[in-house]
Amino acid sequence: MVSAVFHSSLDTKAQAAGDVGKAVVAAVAAKPIASVQAAPAAAKLGFDWSGLVMKVFPPLVGIAVLVGLWAIATMNSTTFPTPAATFVEAIKVFSDPFYRNGPNDQGIGWNILFSLERVAVGFGLAALVGIPAGFLIGRFGFLDRMSSPLISLLRPVSPLAWLPIGLLVFKSANPAAIWTIFICSIWPMIINTAVGVQRVPADYLNVARVLNLSEWKVVTKILFPAVLPYMLTGVRLSVGTAWLVIVAAEMLTGGVGIGFWVWDEWNNLNVKHILIAIFVIGIVGLALEWALIAVAKRFSYDDV
Repeated sequence: MVSAVFHSSLDTKAQAAGDVGKAVVAAVAAKPIASVQAAPAAAKLGFDWSGLVMKVFPPLVGIAVLVGLWAIATMNSTTFPTPAATFVEAIKVFSDPFYRNGPNDQGIGWNILFSLERVAVGFGLAALVGIPAGFLIGRFGFLDRMSSPLISLLRPVSPLAWLPIGLLVFKSANPAAIWTIFICSIWPMIINTAVGVQRVPADYLNVARVLNLSEWKVVTKILFPAVLPYMLTGVRLSVGTAWLVIVAAEMLTGGVGIGFWVWDEWNNLNVKHILIAIFVIGIVGLALEWALIAVAKRFSYDDV
């Protein structure tokens, strides 16, 4: 009977402990569900207005300061247009940006498109040559030592110094401008890609040797994913360089393009159109920069 009472009390305690354990498990299991259900509601209600203001407000202040200084400086000027006069002229220019009155008299929209076309061709050729060259230079020490003095010698050369070489070789303005873009935008891609390859951890390559991977698999499975952020940085720098170069090249070669449009308006002493072109060049360059930054963030592994 003592044994029965003893076992009964033990069973009672065990059952009570089991009930408490189930209650704890149920509470722990229910807590994440409740927090998950409450999270979307909190996210909907707690929009970060202060963060939005801090992102938008400073750039607007900077633009306002620029326009204010411009207005003050041109208040009594008879040669330099005011911001208001330039804005009115910009409305006229962009009211019909794609008109055609002849081969050398076209709207600003056509000029921007022709410049972007030259940039795309020259930059694309530079990427086709520069990125593989960067992989080879970074992968093999002999090629690195061989190409380092050549890159150091040719990279600082001014874009306009390459233009006469293009005119001499191609006998035409359009391929000469594309050549200038190519030779000036190739260096950031070569250098950044090579640096990325050289910074791949040695352990990765040692594992590839142990697994007896082919060179193709080393490049595609190990080097390319690790080098991609460096490569995209080089691409971003190269696009900015290409957009800078095309404006200067088109001023000298003529034809259709935003650089030629600026030079033609200077010959007509139309300062308002020159200022409009400056803002257009800056906006297009900024758009290219933002697009490539978005691509670089898409392939970034910093948050992984």
